Amino acid sequence: MVSSIINRSLDDAERLNPTLNSFLSVEREHAAERLDVLSNTSGQLPLHGYPIAVKDNICTNGMRTSCASRILENYRAQYDATAIERLNAAGAVVIGKTNMDEFAMGSSNENSAFGTVKNPWDIERVPGGSSGGSAVAVASGVVRAALGSETGGSVRQPASLCGIVGLKPTYGRISRYGLVAFASSLDNIGIFGQTSADAAKVLSMIAGRDERDATSADVAVPDYESALNDEIKGKTLGVPRALFADGLDNDVRHAVEGTIDRLKEQGAEIVEIELPNARYGIAVYYIIATAEASSNLARYDGVRYGFRAEDADELRQMYFKTREEGFGSEVKRRIMLGTYVLSSGYYDAYYSKAQKVRALVKQDYQKALAKCDAIITPTSPTTAFRIGERSDDPLAMYLSDIYTVSANLAGVPAISVPCGLSSERLPIGLQFIGDFWSEGTLLNLANTVETIVPIEEKPAIFAE
Repeated sequence: MVSSIINRSLDDAERLNPTLNSFLSVEREHAAERLDVLSNTSGQLPLHGYPIAVKDNICTNGMRTSCASRILENYRAQYDATAIERLNAAGAVVIGKTNMDEFAMGSSNENSAFGTVKNPWDIERVPGGSSGGSAVAVASGVVRAALGSETGGSVRQPASLCGIVGLKPTYGRISRYGLVAFASSLDNIGIFGQTSADAAKVLSMIAGRDERDATSADVAVPDYESALNDEIKGKTLGVPRALFADGLDNDVRHAVEGTIDRLKEQGAEIVEIELPNARYGIAVYYIIATAEASSNLARYDGVRYGFRAEDADELRQMYFKTREEGFGSEVKRRIMLGTYVLSSGYYDAYYSKAQKVRALVKQDYQKALAKCDAIITPTSPTTAFRIGERSDDPLAMYLSDIYTVSANLAGVPAISVPCGLSSERLPIGLQFIGDFWSEGTLLNLANTVETIVPIEEKPAIFAE
């Protein structure tokens, strides 16, 4: 039974990939080795024979970990990330590494060096990014759960655009050991699931303190799945109406507002809250994230590992040619922006000021969450846009994350759950944001939404 489930996932991944381009590698040999190991166990492991897809910036021993970049195209990880170790210990089987925006920099998955990922609801549209490959692997039915990474919404936004659940945990809830760094103070490993129960199952296995990651927290890990009970009577949910403003698609507004009304009917109390500094989130995020990216990506120089350009006469030229040929345009853009805001004369004007506003954003959440159990917003201001529609307008692309970046700045957990379909039959996501370590509450709220606003329709491309 276990082998048939894994083989079906592998077959579906290979069959659909020419259309969706969601996998950079399908790992049949690794899966066979894992099945051999599992055949010698009792079958009582929590995730025994559970197929998982993993974003290609999470190290998986012996597998490619390219970050969808030419500069790491042939790199194979020499160790497992902590999250992968814990999945293996629980009996899961990694079936492949998924496509992504290069070095997790993007909101559409059009920035991969290995081609654009297609949305299974409409292959002429983007799946969201940067974890679009993992989102599509789940949305298309190849796997029930997948790992992605979050720096400013890169799990929740593609989850919304692909009609699945996407969880960003509290910063420190899941170890970042083995996650290739983009912006270290913002990065998280996140989870996609076809349902909140799928996300809860995986979170219970991979969360917790890790001595190899000093930023991981020593906070008890509950059994998230067993706590799903749809009980929301007496819960107080905060709505920041000021954020439901210009730029929000009418279909998205209608679906989110309708779900808020349904939650109220189920016994939740809806209160108005304010997040006055949330409007600065995009500006603050792109200063801090690019600054940290310019530092983290300095290691890709053609000397220690990865791609090295040919025909360079001296060291400085080799550095230049390696980075020029190895990095894509979006990565170069962010490195230059980050280097600029950290440069002499601009550090105080930009980076230092952004860190101060980040502290204000965190305070806003602390004040708001003192009045409610969770905050409700849309996940994305629009449904999935067409491939190429925003490629020449980086600012419009960056605004795709307007509802998600502030949770990363504050370090609080958030989850996206489907709450309807647009007039064009495209998924719409609703976001719950909670206080530190409140993943259980958020998963339960998402589970409730799945119950009261069921989405029966499947993507046009779905592995039945």
